[in-house]
This record gives sequence, structure tokens and C-alpha cells, in this order.
Amino acid sequence: MANPAWYLPADRIFGPDPAQRRIAQELYEQTAAPLPLVCPHGHVDPRLFSNESATVGTPAEMLIIPDHYVFRMLYSQGIPLEALGIPSVDGTPVEQDHRKIWQIFADNFFLFRATPTGFWLMFVLKEVFGIDEKLSGKTAQSIYDQLAAKACLPEFGPRALFKRFHIEVLCTTDYATESLQHHQAIRDSGWDGTIRPTFRPDDVIHLLRPGWREKVRVLGEITGVEIGSFSSFIQAIENRRAFFKKLGATATDHDGITLRTGEFAPQEADLIFQRAFQGQASPEDAERFLGHMLMEEARMSIEDGLVMQVHFGSHRNHNQPLYDRFGPDRGCDIPFQAEFTRNLRPLLNRYGNDPHLTLVVFTLDESTYSRELAPLAGHYPALKLGPAWWFNDSIQGMIRYREHVVETAGLYNTAGFNDDTRSFVSIPARHDLARRVDANWLAGLVLRGIADMEDAHAMMYDMAYGLAKKTYKL
Repeated sequence: MANPAWYLPADRIFGPDPAQRRIAQELYEQTAAPLPLVCPHGHVDPRLFSNESATVGTPAEMLIIPDHYVFRMLYSQGIPLEALGIPSVDGTPVEQDHRKIWQIFADNFFLFRATPTGFWLMFVLKEVFGIDEKLSGKTAQSIYDQLAAKACLPEFGPRALFKRFHIEVLCTTDYATESLQHHQAIRDSGWDGTIRPTFRPDDVIHLLRPGWREKVRVLGEITGVEIGSFSSFIQAIENRRAFFKKLGATATDHDGITLRTGEFAPQEADLIFQRAFQGQASPEDAERFLGHMLMEEARMSIEDGLVMQVHFGSHRNHNQPLYDRFGPDRGCDIPFQAEFTRNLRPLLNRYGNDPHLTLVVFTLDESTYSRELAPLAGHYPALKLGPAWWFNDSIQGMIRYREHVVETAGLYNTAGFNDDTRSFVSIPARHDLARRVDANWLAGLVLRGIADMEDAHAMMYDMAYGLAKKTYKL
């Protein structure tokens, strides 16, 4: 008896009403589906594209180890990260047998039912790799063999998949002190795919992060600036931004638990900077310094044209024991209540009216969409709203985002879609889901007489492609 097959109907995600389903499918198939993928924000490792011989790795390396959307669900059911091969930072031994990791994943694949992660994984296995049978404990090793065999073929190499996925541009996220050697190698290779870095200075602007002084030392070393004061620190940041831009960057990225923007005098900035160098910075110092640096980064963005992204509303590394063993980005970022109206006011009053600034704000706190962020974006020329992010990057989360934001801010004060993934092979799945959700939402507008089909097709184009290209200057 044959193993059960994946169920991925052509009209999946669209609403049950026949009229809405018909309109949604037309919008998706005629406008959204043929468009290239623009990926302005994500975390794919650029080394995948640095040479022609690179591979997507083992099935575990493709779909489990890099993707905290996947392993956080398994961890929540009591499966230790060690058993999933997640690299540790404290020397904790982890499983090295990727077949064993895959078997654990397959045995527990049912955990992803009715989740966006489950949808992405089904899409990758069936549409990207042509695996027709459903993944289960029974089929695990057979599917592993099929995936491993295909991963060795030239047509499944990262560069070949980049073309097959119809990716127009892919932006990575890179810390200020990273060398960008893989981006340079991509350029030197003559390959015509477009991979751009994104400047993320979090490693040097968060005073209390472990290793901050060493990161500042490295920043000085790679920029040729002797950093002994706040002014020289700013010079090094500006130099590094210029280097990223030279290698194709069009954007920066920032995160933080606090978002209390505000400026202080250069002398005070230098005093805090010196205290941090002596290991004496307080949490209040770190919060105020970040707020001042966000102001500085906005100024720099006006001067050099880089789009400024801010991700806020996520309590990073909430699980301290797990962070101590495995480091950051291990699936334990948790949403918290955020505030933007007062916290962003100093920055917006200083720079928000300048058309040369593009500030894209993301949040995990959905309650701020209609109360604060949509009204702010609907007023300040510089401000755009990033798409539904992290936990909100789901069917219902994306629907809520559209319903809470568009009526007040308008569609054209949003920034389009980004996949925000670390798993390269999941990129088309994430875009496909977002495009289907948006097509279904637009079909509802048509049926209610809010938009006609001409406008709906134009909006579909911009939601899937145009807004991201324009916002991120791609």
C-alpha cells in the first residue's frame, strides 16, 4: 500500500466562499505567482553562493539546524537542542548524525499541523524537491535518501535554486564587524545573481552585550580608525556603512528591547562610552546610548541613503539557560508590550519629516498596529511599516496586519513582504503563502465593493513585488 501523499491543492489558503475563492485564485495566478521574488530582509548565509560548488547541505542542514521556526517547536515538546544538532557555544556535545536528527524531526512532524511552518515544510518537500509522500517516522529514511541524493546534483545547488526560485535579489543580515568575505567572493566570481549585505550594528551599539569591547576593538581594526572616544566610534561606524554600501547594501537593521530614542550632548555621549569601555556602564546608560545611536543612525541614513530598519517588541533570548548554552537566535525570543508614540517621537520630530529617510519599523506587539504604528506611518513621510514579523508571519497574523493597518496608513505606507528566513530552501514557500493570503484578502475587498478588479490587481502587484523594491531601493 502506497504511503499517503501531500495535500497541496491549487486553491489552498483561499476562503471557502466560492466567489472569494475564484477572485483570489485569479489575482494569485495572473498577477502574483509569475512575479520574481524580492527578498529585502533575511538571514540566509551568503557562503552558500560564494562558489559554484557549494551545496545546500544535508536534509538536517537545509531544514532543521538553521531554522528556529522548526526547532523551537520540537524543543517545546521536550526534545533537547543537543539532539537536533544545534551548535552550542559552551562546548555542550551535540548530535552529529544527521540521519538521527532527521528521524526525530520526522517522528514529530505532526507537531507542525495547522502552522505556517508546516505549510512551508510541505511546500519545500513537494514543490522544491519533488517528494510526493508525506513525511513521517515510517518514511523518514527514504525521504532523507531522496533529499540527500538531489542535494548533490548541480540543479539543486544554491546558485541553481536561486535562479529556479526566480529570486531577483536576496539581502542577508551582517553584523558591523563581519568581514563580508563571502559577499566579496560572490562579486569576484562573476556570478550574475544579486546578493546584498545589510548593515547591522547591534554588535557594537548595545553596550551590555557580551564581548562589546572586543567587538569595538575589531571595528577599529577593520576600519583603520583608532577608537578611543565617541567621535572616533561614530567615524568608524560611518566608514563601515560606506564599505557595506560599496558591496551593494541598501539597508541597515537594528533591534533592541528598549526604543527610547533621544539625543544628548557629545560630551555626555563620550562619558557613557568611556564608562562602557571601563566595564562600568549601567542598564540606564545602555538604554540611553541605544536611543542616541538610533538618532545617529537616522542621520547617517539621510546622508548615505541606506534604508533604516528597526525590529522592536521582541524580548530576545528569554530562556537564559538555553542562551548560555547555545547563544542567540535559538527560538526563545518572546513578544512583549511595546510603545512607539512617545518613544519614537524624538527621532521622528528630528528626522521623520525628511523625505531622504526611509525608516521601516517592525513589531511583535500586534496591539500597536492600529493604535500607534498605522497612525504614525499615515502621517510621517519617512516612516513605513514592515510586514507581519516572526510570530505574526502566519495566515491569521498577516490577515490581522492588513485589517489593522491598511485603512489608517494606506497600503503604500507599508513595506511589502520579506521572508526573514535562515533556511534558503524555504524562501519560495514563504512568499507563496504571503501572496495567497494577500490575494484572499484583496478578493474580500472586491466582493464588498471596496476595490474593483483593476485596483485589486494593481495592489496585488505592489504587495508581492513593487512595495519591497521601492521601499528598499532595489
